[in-house]
Amino acid sequence: MRIGELASAVGLPAQTIRFYERRGLLPQPKRGPNGYRSYAPPIVTRLEFIRSGQLAGLTLAEIATVLELRGDGITPCTHVRDLLSTKLHDVHRRQKELAVLEVELEGLISRSERLDPIECTDAEICHIIAPQHEPAKPMPAGAPKPQPRP
Repeated sequence: MRIGELASAVGLPAQTIRFYERRGLLPQPKRGPNGYRSYAPPIVTRLEFIRSGQLAGLTLAEIATVLELRGDGITPCTHVRDLLSTKLHDVHRRQKELAVLEVELEGLISRSERLDPIECTDAEICHIIAPQHEPAKPMPAGAPKPQPRP
C-alpha cells in the first residue's frame, strides 16, 4: 500500500509516518519505479504499537528501544514493564507536586478575594502573588534582646 492508504488505515498524517521513518521507528519502505513508498501490511501493526506506546506515556526514544529489542529477537516485556513502572513513579511524583501547587493556588485565590486592588503598590507589582512578610512579633516584656553574632 502507498503512504496515503497507510495513513488512512492508521489514522495518522503521512508526514508523521515519514517522521517515524526518519527516526528509525519504521523500516525504510520499498519504492516502486515511480519512487512512491510501498508498505507491507505488517507496518500497520507497528504503527498501532507506536501509537499505543505513546498513549501509555512512552517517548519515541523509549518506543525505539522496545522495537530494537524485538528486532534483535529479544522479548521486550521486562523492559516495557520497567519503562511503565518508571512512568507510573513519575506520575505519582507529579501528582504530589500538583497537590502542593493546588494548595498554593487556592491560597492565592483566597488571598485575592480578601485584598483590595486599591492597596496594591507599584513596589509589590501585584500583592496577590507578592511575597507576604509577616509582621515582627513584639518581644515579651523582660525578654532578653537577641545579641548580634560576632
